[in-house]
Amino acid sequence: MGRPEGTDTTAHEAVFGVADSVVLLFDEHGAVVGRPYAAEHLLGYPAAELSGRRVGALLAADEADRIPGILEVSERDGGWSGVLLARHRDGRTIAVDVSVLPLPGEAGPARWLVVAVGAAPSRQWTMGPALLERMVTRMPVGLCLVDTDLRCVWSNTALEQFGGGTVEERRGRRFAEIQPGMNADLVESKMRQVLATGEPVLGYEHVGRPRSHPGRDHAHAMSMVRLDDDNGRVLGVCYAVVDITDRYRARLRLALMALASERIGRSLDVLGTAQDLADVAVPGLADFVAVDLLDTVVRGAEPSPGPTAAATSVQLVRAGVQTVPGGIVVMVEPGEPCGYLPSSPQIGSLAHGRSWRAATLDATTRDAAIPVPVPVAVPQSEGPLDAEPPGTAPTASGQPDSGPPEGPGDAEPREADSTDAETTEAASTDVEPAAAPALAPEPAAAPAPEPHTAIVVPILARGVTLGVATFFRARQDEAFDEDDLRVAEELVARAAVCLDNARRYTRERAAALVLQRSLLPHGVPVQEAVDAASFYRPADELSGLGGDWFDVIPLSGARVALVVGEVIGHGIEAAATMGQLRTAVRTLADLDLGPEDLLAHLDDLVLQVTREGPTGELGGAATPAGVGASCLYAVYDPVSLRCDLASAGHLAPAVRAPDGTVTFPELPPGPALGVGGLPFESVELPLAEGSVLAFYTDGIIAAPGAGKEGLRRVLESRDLPLDELCRSIVDELAPSRPYTDDAALLLVRTRGLAAGQVAVWDLPADPAVVARARVMAARQLAAWGLDELAFTTELVVSELVTNAIRHASGPIRLRLILERTLICEVFDASSTSPHLRHARTTDEGGRGLFLISQFTRRWGTRYTAEGKVIWAEQPLEGDGTAAHTPQGLAQDL
Repeated sequence: MGRPEGTDTTAHEAVFGVADSVVLLFDEHGAVVGRPYAAEHLLGYPAAELSGRRVGALLAADEADRIPGILEVSERDGGWSGVLLARHRDGRTIAVDVSVLPLPGEAGPARWLVVAVGAAPSRQWTMGPALLERMVTRMPVGLCLVDTDLRCVWSNTALEQFGGGTVEERRGRRFAEIQPGMNADLVESKMRQVLATGEPVLGYEHVGRPRSHPGRDHAHAMSMVRLDDDNGRVLGVCYAVVDITDRYRARLRLALMALASERIGRSLDVLGTAQDLADVAVPGLADFVAVDLLDTVVRGAEPSPGPTAAATSVQLVRAGVQTVPGGIVVMVEPGEPCGYLPSSPQIGSLAHGRSWRAATLDATTRDAAIPVPVPVAVPQSEGPLDAEPPGTAPTASGQPDSGPPEGPGDAEPREADSTDAETTEAASTDVEPAAAPALAPEPAAAPAPEPHTAIVVPILARGVTLGVATFFRARQDEAFDEDDLRVAEELVARAAVCLDNARRYTRERAAALVLQRSLLPHGVPVQEAVDAASFYRPADELSGLGGDWFDVIPLSGARVALVVGEVIGHGIEAAATMGQLRTAVRTLADLDLGPEDLLAHLDDLVLQVTREGPTGELGGAATPAGVGASCLYAVYDPVSLRCDLASAGHLAPAVRAPDGTVTFPELPPGPALGVGGLPFESVELPLAEGSVLAFYTDGIIAAPGAGKEGLRRVLESRDLPLDELCRSIVDELAPSRPYTDDAALLLVRTRGLAAGQVAVWDLPADPAVVARARVMAARQLAAWGLDELAFTTELVVSELVTNAIRHASGPIRLRLILERTLICEVFDASSTSPHLRHARTTDEGGRGLFLISQFTRRWGTRYTAEGKVIWAEQPLEGDGTAAHTPQGLAQDL
């Protein structure tokens, strides 16, 4: 702050007290003449020392430069008064109020009369009434004085900018009478508060519609102070008003953008992100917002780059909508296809990629801008794979759409002003509604408001058109302006990037799910060993999509392999690795390997792929695909009611006995695949018929409070069918969303083959026993009612027993098993495996296995601790899977 500025007045306006003043006379050269009056009291100089001193010696250094101007004003106006900085005799600087009067020539050498007094604040104020008057009349801030009845006593002209009349028209009226649209009751309550407490109210903000602009909200900041007289009597309130509308609207826009940053893009769901945009914009910007996306965006497909020039064939899906209570009726719900009239601004924005605004909507434009529902044909199948994608339904006539309807040609969209809401002409969507829908609800209800102003903004991101957003105002009577258009465009621009991210995520996740589900079993294969039920739930987020899998694989001898596994990592790479491992397990299982041998071969395969194949980035580090994966492999035999299990770093299954008790068997610890270390070992579990085995991945027991004990609790407390039990376990142990990991569960209930379904004979290693073996097999088939298979079975038995006698040593066992197929098995003590030969016409032997392969569905060899088993399966009559027999071969035999 610098020194006080002087305020120019005339001599007649100067007010000062002579008794407290210094009186000096100066000649035309600015020197003191005559005897100074009371100078020592103010300046510290005795009268003798002041005589002859020039005025510049009595003032501060900078003040001397003001003297010529002061003298000029004094000559012109008849005097000057103001504040100057004088130099005291002791060297300090003091502020003095000075009045300068020019003297007539008859006064002798004295040319100027100067009266000075110490510049006290109160004295400065009383000396400058003109300054006060100019200040209150010329400043742009509205000022008003009201009495204790809150009636206007005085106001300045600046207050007229807010409407309500001139200064004279305001006098005697209350604020509620002057500005009824400015929350008058609340403002007057603040004035009464100031009158009652004496505490000033500073910067009170309120929003209303002044009479100067009755069609638009304005924000004002008011400050109020109480006025008291010298005796403390309350006189009234003085308030000041400043229009802060621009600052208020900027603050609202910033708050809306902050809300958009917080709310839009919280998830990677396309429809959810579109709904977030609509929720943020209502009611802060509009009364009604609709977000319509291309159906390719909703499905995660890649739309064409640039604006949608071929708007005639575009299919739109309502992705998000929001309206104020009692506002515009929602005609199309999220997820439903929608269409627009040919002249709609939405189609124009899609075609040209530019925004459109109408300050005032006429009836024609309003009807064209309102979305209409599109009829959807009911698909023949209710399955999700057979359902038609949004927007591919027949037209309103019920016939499939054969092309775009004829309509006006494309025209450039342009912005409409307050009196012209002309829309752009563009082609329509596939479905042209017969008539625009009425906005009114049911006849019994009050009519819904109609939109009177609109904004349409295309949704563009990374050079691709994703859809269009429509903003309406109906209850708000304020029209959209350029600032509103910029806010809408910024909101849509922020949402567009999030929508494109969600679209890309939807595409990637859909691809990963299709890959993963295509690699998982689609049902339990036909077999008699177990009843099975399964459940697989992928994680919600792409980062949680992993490589969990399970499998049920029929084996020879009516046995079945039960598999569950999990790949470390997430995403498509994990799903692809899972597919490789599952294929490898099924291939190795077809070799009839024991659990420990199969896992050893699988581990070798992972190591080989690690050495030869690429690596995937999992968890931020380069990890070979498949390394660290876990797998549990079990083989259940319904004849012996035993189950062999081996684990490669996987969790042991839960076993519920028929009496309801649940145990977790102790499995030999085995390393995860590709890690190396300890060898794999298997354990044999005897199982009662009707036992339930639960194979699972860690997604089932990872939730807090779940774990193995939670699984035990559910299995012991619920005696349900397998399908219901499977769902019950998942709902109990892993119900919360979002899911952070895949969850796979396989439940099997063991069966046992009845004694009458198995026939076993121990045979000596004597060629003469072959005929007896054929006879015993034929009798057993007759007992089972399978006489039609006697010829083929006798051939198989004869060849297998003969091979065992000829090429093996030790005892021989023949076993027939009847389930869905007829299985013939021959056990011997040799570890050599027979091979199928294609004998020449001149060879005397070598045709036995060839004949077996032709008359049976399949055959093979599996090894046991005592030797090997050669087996063959024949389909039963009417099975539909009969083996192909070359024409004439059976007749020739």
